[in-house]
Amino acid sequence: MKASEIKNLKIAIVGAGYGGAAAAKALSLLGADVTVYEQATRMREVGAGIGLRPATMARFRQWGIFDAIARVSSPSDYFEILTATGEPILKDTWPESGDDKQTYLIHRGDFIEALLGVLPEGMVHLGHKLETIEDGGPRTVLTFTNGTTVEADLVVGADGIRSVVREQLFSATGPVFSGEHAYRVVIPADDAHGMVVDSNLRMYIGKGTKVYLLPLRHRNQMSFDITALNPDGTWAPTVTKEELLKTVEGFDERIVEIARGLDMDAVNIRAVYDIDPVDTWHTDSAVLMGDAAHSMLHHQGQGANSAIEDAGALADALAQAGSVKEALALFQATRKPVTDELQRISRQGWSEEEVNDVFPGQKPAAQKPAAAKA
Repeated sequence: MKASEIKNLKIAIVGAGYGGAAAAKALSLLGADVTVYEQATRMREVGAGIGLRPATMARFRQWGIFDAIARVSSPSDYFEILTATGEPILKDTWPESGDDKQTYLIHRGDFIEALLGVLPEGMVHLGHKLETIEDGGPRTVLTFTNGTTVEADLVVGADGIRSVVREQLFSATGPVFSGEHAYRVVIPADDAHGMVVDSNLRMYIGKGTKVYLLPLRHRNQMSFDITALNPDGTWAPTVTKEELLKTVEGFDERIVEIARGLDMDAVNIRAVYDIDPVDTWHTDSAVLMGDAAHSMLHHQGQGANSAIEDAGALADALAQAGSVKEALALFQATRKPVTDELQRISRQGWSEEEVNDVFPGQKPAAQKPAAAKA
């Protein structure tokens, strides 16, 4: 679309999480009139750290916000996957994107604060919970529970795994329980029993359990995440210290000691859900992105990264296509094959033996026999 046409676009983004905030930045840089509507009355992210991949950081560099993100994160050169007791399975560098070669490890709270901090004042409207969305062809109407009504040339549904936009326009199928729980907490590096030795991500695989150690060295902390099999699909289940300790039986004793020393009140406990692939993401004037479009299990660490990639691809499509309708079709054609595959791979209940299937071609040949023996 021509710059003058984009400048006249009124865009409403539903949701001020990673994807919504990133889309707001990317679309506002095109000159569009962008407003973000968020149901929460204040923004806060709890629980854990995440890794921002080189392709994601390349987008931030493009948008002029690289330094704002790098300032509150730790650069990582590689990741490792190990057995429960610490024998190496795989060690590899991160997939490069142009000049960007490092993944940046960041606390979720710092990330959303940094993203929202680079948006113009007044762009984000808190306390707006979406009630209904009416697709009117070239324009879409949003009604919020506080009585506000908004009409927009383009509505971006970035409202997460339990998306109202998805449910009312695209698919009434709800989230799907994975049969797992995730236990996440950030602890001081001094409480990590010597396991914070650098700024690189390590994942330990045991029977039915994966333990992620994600250093946040700029904070002198570590994100300690356990994913374990559990049949309880309650969204926010209650788990005792004894039950948590059972999930890491047989692991490196330092991991067991970290778990033993946790304050359970500080642990974020969630049943793990994703969604089935959604056939269509867009109408002529509304589109899904991020978790609303393709929520995936966290085993690949691609949820936030995919949302940022969506934001960039949506902005690219608007700049390249001749109309909003054409742009949304281009956006889906660009991103959906990628996220469909990420959803598929992330759903694999993969074990030590399956690492080569999940990371094709990345497992060093010298390590394959060792993994096959386990």
